[in-house]
Amino acid sequence: MRDWQIKRRERTKQLIELGGLVRKAGLIELIDDDRPVLLGAFLAIAAKLQGEEREQMLALWRRRGKRAFEQSG
Repeated sequence: MRDWQIKRRERTKQLIELGGLVRKAGLIELIDDDRPVLLGAFLAIAAKLQGEEREQMLALWRRRGKRAFEQSG
């Protein structure tokens, strides 16, 4: 398999996994699959991560995410 094919498969796997997180968080149902809303929320997160509260937000979201993974088994 060629290098570009391996990289493409890795990227595809990553995108599928990220989509799974969106579903796991319940966002698809909560926003009725309104993709502009989802993108807007992601842009708000990105803006937060560019601000002074970056480290605090990462720590908070990491804790919440770990708890959610532990609860779902």
